[in-house]
Amino acid sequence: MATVEAKKVPAPEGPDGGWGWVLVGALFVCNSLVFGLMRSSGIFFVEFVQYFDESAQSISWISSIGLATQQFISPLGSALSNAYETRVVVMTGGCLAGLGLICASQATSLVHLYLTMGVISGLGWGLVFTPMLATVMAHFTRRRTLALGISLSSVGLSSFAFNPLFQLLVEKYTWRGAILILGGLSLNLVPCGALIRPRRRSEAPVEQNPTSSQRCPSWFQRVSSHLELPLLLERPYVTYVMGITFINVGYFVPYFHLVAHGRQAGFSQYQAAFVMSAAGMSDILGRVVSGWFSDLRLLRLIHVLSLWVMLAGIFIILLPVSSLNGSYPALMVTSLLYGFCSGALTSVVFAVVPNIVGAERTMGALGLLMLIESVAGLLGTPLSGYLKDVTGNYVASFIVAGTFPILGIAIITTLPHYFSCQDPPPPQGRPVKDAGGGIRSEMEQMNSRTSTKAV
Repeated sequence: MATVEAKKVPAPEGPDGGWGWVLVGALFVCNSLVFGLMRSSGIFFVEFVQYFDESAQSISWISSIGLATQQFISPLGSALSNAYETRVVVMTGGCLAGLGLICASQATSLVHLYLTMGVISGLGWGLVFTPMLATVMAHFTRRRTLALGISLSSVGLSSFAFNPLFQLLVEKYTWRGAILILGGLSLNLVPCGALIRPRRRSEAPVEQNPTSSQRCPSWFQRVSSHLELPLLLERPYVTYVMGITFINVGYFVPYFHLVAHGRQAGFSQYQAAFVMSAAGMSDILGRVVSGWFSDLRLLRLIHVLSLWVMLAGIFIILLPVSSLNGSYPALMVTSLLYGFCSGALTSVVFAVVPNIVGAERTMGALGLLMLIESVAGLLGTPLSGYLKDVTGNYVASFIVAGTFPILGIAIITTLPHYFSCQDPPPPQGRPVKDAGGGIRSEMEQMNSRTSTKAV
């Protein structure tokens, strides 16, 4: 009788909530203390230029190194999470992020800031973001884009709150005291990582006395499987990553230079900071609305992404144009529109990845994506600073930055089945052959755990 009743219950599509909503809250806080802090670092940009008496291009390398390190280390965070415990990896990253900022508060030269605020904090951010993101995605199926939109909306909220807060901290405690306080705040990443539940590992027979010739291929195969290196040989994934890389060149430029552009356009420091805060506020709305709209499945996710990226690129170009005549309302409206579109595209970028590589390879795919696009994060902001030094203003910087997302979408249109109205069948990923301890990806474990409960 129990067997008959069990057959009447339809099998679930996969995990869709539960403890996942707690992790959404944890990712919400993590994004505030990672990308929200990065976006608000434009407040320190002006202070660093004055204190160290360096060019805008030299100062821009601080934020670029931090962003590039975060993205470059992401595959390491993914591999360590696949091989060991995600919660330990994230908690370690939180300690490094706080340590880097605390040390940066004592910097006496730009090199010190490159190593502390750039490398050490960037390393911590890389160990936090991708594992946390993949863990949240593992707990959702039907509402995945909405969950990502809610958790990533904290970037806009923190941008709205952090810019005037950082300005106040700088005025009261100087930039050293402000960065020291941010280092203490960043340590809150540690308890966020502690909320991740430990994984259960399956037992696997251990081969006795393997020969050296067997050990080397086995070790290489294991590292390759954790990093998902075979994805680099698959055309759809490579095409998508290259498109996102071009988008990333111009995406962060307004968040690092919009405040400085506002100051140069003749607005007060609080007016310039509020422009960035307004963009962050509309960013929040854009992420939630985009997540809700995407989960309605009225359009394919790849088409939704293309729409938001195209609009974001156009509004980046219009940012300096809108303030040429000194009109503060025009700059504010353009900033609001850019903030909405830039926030709307973020969750969709990650939600598209399982459709391209398969759910069980998402952790490694996200890590490799971050690694490859780190080149764009390293070059985008210094290129913008160089153009400012050459031209004397930020007009060329924003125009060039806005063309890169449009070029990125042009690359993405070459994906197989891009112009089809329906998604192609999801790719069937290969099961990971585990030679030493039953290690599987977070996504695979969550789905299999849910299936076991349903049976």
